Amino acid sequence: MKAQKIPKLSVEEYIKHERESDVKYEYHDGEIYALAGGTINHGMLCGNVFGELRTKLKEIKSDCKPFTSEIKVSIEKRNSYVYPDAMVICGPLETSKNEVNSVTNPILIVEVLSKSTAEYDRGDKFHLYRQSSSFKEYVLIEQNRYVVDVHFKSENSDLWQITRYEGLDQIVSLQSIGVEISMKDLYQDVDIDLPQ
Repeated sequence: MKAQKIPKLSVEEYIKHERESDVKYEYHDGEIYALAGGTINHGMLCGNVFGELRTKLKEIKSDCKPFTSEIKVSIEKRNSYVYPDAMVICGPLETSKNEVNSVTNPILIVEVLSKSTAEYDRGDKFHLYRQSSSFKEYVLIEQNRYVVDVHFKSENSDLWQITRYEGLDQIVSLQSIGVEISMKDLYQDVDIDLPQ
């Protein structure tokens, strides 16, 4: 028996499918991938980073706004839609011409790493995000140890600098939005001994 190839979905078909299914999917040029549920630590870290970003941006009266993993990013150059764990947009919100519920101009993106996604988040997904001209800072948070990697690109450069923060005594500096977050606050109530 011959295997049947699943036809590629158009963006419109993807949007319709996602809305009707109550499941989040990433979309990559016609192919869709369902997103799995996260661990307790993943959920805690996502909540903590969003809460800290929101609080710190309000304190400095910034025009930047944080978003949770409910909002997807449209990478129009690659015909892709992906869901970061958190992100920040500064200034006016820009949405995709094909999907009004997706944004195109994040300046900072956060991913909480897991065993199943770490390689993708560090590699192909980072490459996708770099197709956005507004994107300047990428924050990768580990679940099973107190480690945060921050990739930052200055305004007039294509060179990404990496800073690693290890241990609860560190302060994570987010240059693109002028905010600092303590590792202690970021990892509050996170049990790094829980399985991923």
